[in-house]
Amino acid sequence: MCSQADPTLTCPPPSQGRLITVLSIDGGGIRGLIPSTILACLESKLQELDGPDARIADYFDVIAGTSTGALVTSMLAAPGENKRPLFEAKDINKFYLDNGPKIFPQKRLGFLTPMANLFGAVTGPKYDGKFLHDKIKSLTNDVTVADTVTNIIVPTFDIKYLQPVIFNTYEAKVDPLKNAHLSDICISTSAAPTYFPAHYFTTRDPAGKLPDREYHLIDGGVAANNPTMAAMSMITKEVLRRNPDFTHGKPAEYHSADMVDIHAAILFQALNIEKNYLRIQDDSLTGHTSSVDISTKANMEALIGIGNMLLKKKVARVNIDTGVYEPVDDEGTNEEALAHFAKKLSDERKLRLSQTTLNSQ
Repeated sequence: MCSQADPTLTCPPPSQGRLITVLSIDGGGIRGLIPSTILACLESKLQELDGPDARIADYFDVIAGTSTGALVTSMLAAPGENKRPLFEAKDINKFYLDNGPKIFPQKRLGFLTPMANLFGAVTGPKYDGKFLHDKIKSLTNDVTVADTVTNIIVPTFDIKYLQPVIFNTYEAKVDPLKNAHLSDICISTSAAPTYFPAHYFTTRDPAGKLPDREYHLIDGGVAANNPTMAAMSMITKEVLRRNPDFTHGKPAEYHSADMVDIHAAILFQALNIEKNYLRIQDDSLTGHTSSVDISTKANMEALIGIGNMLLKKKVARVNIDTGVYEPVDDEGTNEEALAHFAKKLSDERKLRLSQTTLNSQ
C-alpha cells in the first residue's frame, strides 16, 4: 500500500514527483547530538504518518553531511538488514552516548589543559582515532558510497593536492575511483586538523582499465562545513547532464530541512520559496557545549537538552540585510515546522509511488 512506508518499496526519483528533497547536516564533533535529536523528532513525525517502518532515507533524494554530519548521514543511509537503513534516527544519540567518551577520551589535566592542548596542536593530533576508525569499519563493513539506500554527499579535503574532494552516490555509480568504502569516507571527513590524523587510502577499478587513485584526506569542514550548497550544486549538475531521475523535476522546488548558514537561505529567498527551507541551529553555544570533543556525560546530556530546546523555539529565518536570523511570527516552533515538513515529505513519496504505478500500467 502506498499509504505506508513499505520497506519493499524504494522511493522513486524526483522525476516522478513535484519536489527535490535535500537534508544537510553540518559538522561539530560531539555536538552531533544536537542534529541527531532533531532528526529523531522528524523521523517520529514521519512514522506517525506512514507507520513504524518509515525512515528518513525513504523521503530524501539527497542526504549531505560533513564531519560528524557525515557519520550521521552514513547511519541514516547505509544499508543494514534487508537493505533498510542501518539506524533509526532515534538510535543515533545512543551511538554518541556509548561511543563519544571512547572517541574523545577526556584527560584529567585541570588547569594544565589549555597548555596541553596548545602543545598537542604543535606536536600532532590530539587523538589517534583508532577507536573511531574501528567503530566505523565495524558498522559499515564493505559498504561503498554507491551502495547507500539514498544518495549521499560527503565533502572532504585532499591535503596532497590542496583541493576539496566531494564524494557522492551519483558519481560513485559511474566512476569506480570515486566509489570508496563508506568507512574511508567517514574517517576522512571526521579527520579534523589537530584532533585526528589525516586518512590515506586507495581506490581501484575492478575492471583494471583505470590506474589506482590515492587519497590523502582530512575533515570536509575545511572546505564545506555546511554541505548544503554542495548538495544543491550536485543536483544542478545532474539536471544539466539530463539525468533521467530529474528530467521532469522542478529545480526551483527544493525542500531542505537542514542545519546550515546564510548562503542557502539567501538563494531560497531569491527564488521566493523561503518557506521550503528550514534552518535549525543554535549559534549561541558557549562553554563546554561549544566544544567539539568534550564527551563527559554532563556535556552530552546538555547537548541533547539543547536539541530539545531548539525544537521548542520559534522558526527563524535570515534577514539578508543584516545576516542575522530572526524569529518568524507566523510559522510556529521548529517542532511544528518539522511536522509540516513531514507531511510534505510523506505526500511527495505517496505521489511518486502512485505516479510510478500509473506509468507501469
